Amino acid sequence: MEPKQAPPPIDAEREAKLKAAAEARAARAAAKAKAEAEAAQAELDTPKEPSPRQNDLERYVRLIEDTVGQGTVKESGLNELNADMPMLVIASEQWPEVSLLLRDHGELRFSYLRNVSGIDYETYLEIVYFLLSLDNKQDVAIKLRTDREAPSVPSATPTWSTANWNEREIYDLLGISFTGHPDLRRIMMPDDWVGHPLRKDYEPLDSEV
Repeated sequence: MEPKQAPPPIDAEREAKLKAAAEARAARAAAKAKAEAEAAQAELDTPKEPSPRQNDLERYVRLIEDTVGQGTVKESGLNELNADMPMLVIASEQWPEVSLLLRDHGELRFSYLRNVSGIDYETYLEIVYFLLSLDNKQDVAIKLRTDREAPSVPSATPTWSTANWNEREIYDLLGISFTGHPDLRRIMMPDDWVGHPLRKDYEPLDSEV
């Protein structure tokens, strides 16, 4: 039986250097974390400059409430992730009157409907109309909300004809009915298709697809 080899002698100086290097790395990491935390706190403590779009938002709300009626605007705010675009949640029953106001009022003139999207928030469905004023170089997002059991909102197609196919797509994929739409039928799925594929509770007939 061969005798066990003795472990190599410990290089005390090398061990000390390694320990000092590890401690230095830990200190740098702690200092960096502290600096980041202090910077984040300083950002929270520093009051934000008011957005230049705040006046636009307040003007839109005031014009709608004064013209259509108090309570027409359910919520309002600025989308910080999208250049502070004003966003308004409108009472669905007032949407036809509000849409004409947005399009025709001299201070607004939102004549161009850029896009329409639908979202399933599980407890309710939401439709968002993105409007652009080519005259004033301004934009706004109008949101309508409806329940999931019998989802329905007035169509914007009589005001902006470009809403036609967008609303048909939302009707097809989310099952939201648009009252007053001139030709509301499925645009992507067959007429006898069961369910609406963009709903979060949608169960495909074939789970492999």
